[in-house]
Amino acid sequence: MKKVLCFCMMLSLLCAGMGHAESAGGAAPLALTPLAALPEAGWQYTVAFPDWRGYTDDTLAMNSMFSFRFCHGQGTIYLEVAPGVTGFNLYVNGVGCDTAGVGEGLWSADISGAAVDGVNTLQLTNIQPRGLEKAVTVYIPYPVVLPGDAAEEGVNPQVLDLICDIIESDIAHGFTSAQLAVVRNGRLVVRQAWGRVNSYNPDGSVNAGSAPVTDDTMYDLASVTKMFATGYAIQKLVTEGRLDVNTPVVELLGDAFAGDTIELTYAGVDNPPDLETQKAWKRSLTLRDLLCHEAGFPAAPNYNDPDYDFANQQRGVPGSNGNVIHATGREETLKALFKTPLMYPPHSRTLYSDADYMLAGFIVEKVTGQRLDDYLKQNIYGPMGLGHVTYLPLENGFAPGDCAATELNGNTRDNHVSFPGIRTETLQGQVHDERAWYCMEGVSGHAGLFASATDLAKLASAMLTGGYGDCRLFSRNVMDAFTAPKAVDFGQWGLGWWRQGDGQRPWYYGTQASPNTVGHQGWTGTLVMVDPGRELVVVYLTNKINSPVVSESDLNRFAGSCFTASTLGFVPQLLSIGMDGNGDISAQLLDLLADMAVESLGKIPEGVGKNHPYVQNAISKFELLKARAEAADNGEYMALAEEWLGKL
Repeated sequence: MKKVLCFCMMLSLLCAGMGHAESAGGAAPLALTPLAALPEAGWQYTVAFPDWRGYTDDTLAMNSMFSFRFCHGQGTIYLEVAPGVTGFNLYVNGVGCDTAGVGEGLWSADISGAAVDGVNTLQLTNIQPRGLEKAVTVYIPYPVVLPGDAAEEGVNPQVLDLICDIIESDIAHGFTSAQLAVVRNGRLVVRQAWGRVNSYNPDGSVNAGSAPVTDDTMYDLASVTKMFATGYAIQKLVTEGRLDVNTPVVELLGDAFAGDTIELTYAGVDNPPDLETQKAWKRSLTLRDLLCHEAGFPAAPNYNDPDYDFANQQRGVPGSNGNVIHATGREETLKALFKTPLMYPPHSRTLYSDADYMLAGFIVEKVTGQRLDDYLKQNIYGPMGLGHVTYLPLENGFAPGDCAATELNGNTRDNHVSFPGIRTETLQGQVHDERAWYCMEGVSGHAGLFASATDLAKLASAMLTGGYGDCRLFSRNVMDAFTAPKAVDFGQWGLGWWRQGDGQRPWYYGTQASPNTVGHQGWTGTLVMVDPGRELVVVYLTNKINSPVVSESDLNRFAGSCFTASTLGFVPQLLSIGMDGNGDISAQLLDLLADMAVESLGKIPEGVGKNHPYVQNAISKFELLKARAEAADNGEYMALAEEWLGKL
């Protein structure tokens, strides 16, 4: 037993100094500065010494130390020293603090010289006189995102050059625009934009007169909204004890959610034998079921289209007025969701559904008494100081030119789709998603949010620590619960979050992302990934659908979708190459580019001409390969590029 206790104590002491040798060795002592008043803040932690746990622990050492998350080169902590305290010793990551003459009152300590990325540990010991309770209280804020240098934070500049070259080459051949923001170790190390705000005219011709995209241009995030609007709101409400994800939806929205269900037979699926079974299914649903996309709702109910064939979940005959659950406006749409029968039994399968998050957004509004956008602005975006994250940008001080345009001819898919009230002009500053615009007046739980990549990266960085500066958002337990696998055999799903799991989403996050990487993508061409294992946030935004429809046989395939720059996951995949290394990887990147060029040939449909966007994508890759091979004096790849450029 003595050996076991000795080992436990040794392990505790060993962990206290782990990973902090550089900070402790020769670092200047920390200094305390008198403070008139504590800042108003939602603290990451508030802990009182001695015995911050409130009892004497058997380890004897634990109660003198406390750990928190921070980033190198930044940070201030605050101390409240009680009356009667005559002295104490303070260390942060092994760096001591000059506490001589420090007595009763409020004090601040700049810990930027001692802070490290990830877990930081403070030790507050030798409080005099001994025996006091809550003698020194420490207030710890959250880190923020500061400007930084990519190379210093382990992001290889050669990789960034290749990413930039690919995007620029694709734009020269017909791609639309993009924004990229990368945060590493609490530093904004990449902030870049490419292309034009509105790349094409409605007739499909190039809009050469469009203004360029800037770092502040906002993009229609589409389904990224689900996580960084509705998901964030729910995580915050759960943290505050105002919401429980296991609560039945009928308790949150009323029994009409089940009682108003209509009888409807869906084509191609096994349907319940009677309406009462449907109602029982819906009464069993919880908020968790919605977040997990296993409630049973159809994927994309088009309530707004009066001709929509609800039974077959497809566009109906124009002029038929055959939609059995037609609704426009938010109040009507909530009633429509109540009427909608489930397509399959709850928990029997995972079907990604916009209806789930439309309902989740309404639940946030019911709990808070505020419309979703107002709640988020007042409780998350505003307190974080984010000026370029908003619903309804045109109603919140922004002009159309401040937003990257989406579809060229409204929601008509280049005049192939029509329903009463459909928008026909180029969409710019209005949410593209049909359900969000026509049914939810631009504010929905599943779509509608606009943001710049930079502000979205700051917002996403809160998933590493639970807050931002003096703004507390989520507890660690809540973040862990929401980002954990929803089931053993569903490692790619959390509570709404799309997880990397066991390499299950590499086309979004790359092959090198850690298993606990989470994020989401949006249909308009947007991606956010948060990789806690590498202290990495990547936000890549495009407006790939701001381009002509490629084929009448697939009205959801736009020209912009045919380019490598639209594939979202290519950025995280390349960004990971050489991360935290310092060698020359130019040869490795040239090899990879050659493979990418050859692979692009496999995307070209048979029988298409040179102007087809898939052909232009391949030409883009081979032209870039030729230029880089020439610079590297690589004859093999020069010949390969010239061969295919002659054939394409």
